[in-house]
Amino acid sequence: MFERCVGLAWCSGCRIYSGSMVHVPRKRVLVDALASLPEDERERVGRSETKLVEFLARRARSEAAPPAP
Repeated sequence: MFERCVGLAWCSGCRIYSGSMVHVPRKRVLVDALASLPEDERERVGRSETKLVEFLARRARSEAAPPAP
């Protein structure tokens, strides 16, 4: 069995994203990209599509950066 979810694909290089309906197996555990944020910030980011995309872009850049020497 599957659950329907909104899937977002984000390209931080060209700053374009697209969304679509995707089917995810019910047994699959999805990672919450906002889980590390305090509750008030989570709500603020979650209410704005622009803020969400900016947050995800910053996160992708920081994860791609090489570790400090």
